Amino acid sequence: MRTLVLNAGYEPLAVVSFRRALVLVMNNKATIIKADDDNPVSSTTGDYERPSVIILSRYVRVPYVRRVPLTRRGVLRRDAHHCAYCGRSANTIDHVVPKSRGGEESWENLVACCFRCNNVKGDRTLAQLGWNLRFTPRMPSGPAWLALGLDRHQPAWDDFLAPAA
Repeated sequence: MRTLVLNAGYEPLAVVSFRRALVLVMNNKATIIKADDDNPVSSTTGDYERPSVIILSRYVRVPYVRRVPLTRRGVLRRDAHHCAYCGRSANTIDHVVPKSRGGEESWENLVACCFRCNNVKGDRTLAQLGWNLRFTPRMPSGPAWLALGLDRHQPAWDDFLAPAA
């Protein structure tokens, strides 16, 4: 079970284990906003709510500009596991501009790709093949992408991850 941690200003900070969240709550460093009522935590001293979302008591200043870390899993998640060239199910990533031709490791140059398209494309550019991308790759944005460890979010978190209006 994972717990969403919100800063004192309600912006998502991270996802931690429920044990870490429970320790923060017991030390009065956080408050439970939403709990999983179906699965309480039992101990020798009593029963506790299993936190699903907690908010920190004090604001934590993040000292850097938040950029979404570039990972293979992140690229696949951004592209919804669909090939950027043909639209089929993707399980690899591909450099739009090959590394051998100066392509960078960036959100704008990496796309999800199926095995077939990856093998056909090889070390060639899209212009050489006459292919087009189905979308323009960009760095993902939004609070759900900035919360570290948020690969599988729970439906109970949707209200806290919705972009501010």
